[in-house]
Amino acid sequence: TGAKGFVDSTIHVDVKDYYGKVLKDSSDLRSNACVAPAQPMPAFIRQALKKVHPEVSARYYGCGLVVPECLEGCRILDLGSGSGRDCYMLSQLVGEKGHVTGIDMTEDQLEVARTYVDYHMKEFGYKKPNVSFVWGYIEALTEAGLEKSSFDIIISNCVVNLSPDKKRVLAEAYSALKDGGELYFSDVYSNGRLTEEIKNHKVLWGECLGGALWWKDLLRLAEEVGFSPPRLVTASVITVDNKELQDILGDFKFVSATYRLFKVPKGNTKPRQVIYNGSITGVEDSFQFDCQYTFKVDEVVEVDGEVATILSHSRFTEDFFFQPQGGPCGPCGVKPKV
Repeated sequence: TGAKGFVDSTIHVDVKDYYGKVLKDSSDLRSNACVAPAQPMPAFIRQALKKVHPEVSARYYGCGLVVPECLEGCRILDLGSGSGRDCYMLSQLVGEKGHVTGIDMTEDQLEVARTYVDYHMKEFGYKKPNVSFVWGYIEALTEAGLEKSSFDIIISNCVVNLSPDKKRVLAEAYSALKDGGELYFSDVYSNGRLTEEIKNHKVLWGECLGGALWWKDLLRLAEEVGFSPPRLVTASVITVDNKELQDILGDFKFVSATYRLFKVPKGNTKPRQVIYNGSITGVEDSFQFDCQYTFKVDEVVEVDGEVATILSHSRFTEDFFFQPQGGPCGPCGVKPKV
């Protein structure tokens, strides 16, 4: 079916309407689901956000901030990039040699994003733009003209829950990533499978709640499309202050959570000892990889086989020394960055 099959989906039409016309700025949202930040923001990211044009920031409705580490020179894709706030922020972090692509299905939002390309490139002192915006559906990346195996990182901020076909989104992301690439995304999850009534409620859908995945379904879908098991980075509870919406939701609870999923080989179960060498910008002393592992510089940490595979097959490979269990430390099995 591809993008053409998605065009007629009523969910897509409702979402475009909600984000294009109903919401004029982020203060119109009725729950904190779409705007909840998960943790304090590092200074270098705050600085980068300050340089984003106020119009772009005002028209932005993400939940939390989706900024993975180790971005210099990377090619990044932002799914559901909206007004382009994160793209312009990331444009500064990847540097002039990196590139950021935003894809969105809402013309109104893309128009805001595209209007300010020259403004931002001048502001950042770049000779040629390292940001581009593409119209299309996150369920059909190839059809939108995005090449397979061409991105180091795909991010998304409170957008996957707005899609009617989440497995398709994950599969397209997997295919667009290079080997060793990462899908790093923040979204809304529920503590159970939602009822049809909740799923079909237009406001709940637009507020990022009606389309929330049961977190266990994320684990299952990720595995089905080929990703490494999702690693939880942060999570925060969502409050719904609207009585009418609360009554429809009943006992369902929601969290805004950030997960990281990697396109790496399967099957390694051997734990390894690793040492972080402190070379990642902004987290030189201590790198919080996920809610289970925080790597302090020069400290030996034993990681499970899954994380060992991720670290040794992704962009983080140069930031760690790997040693076999009980063996001497040295950069053995370290694959150079391409």
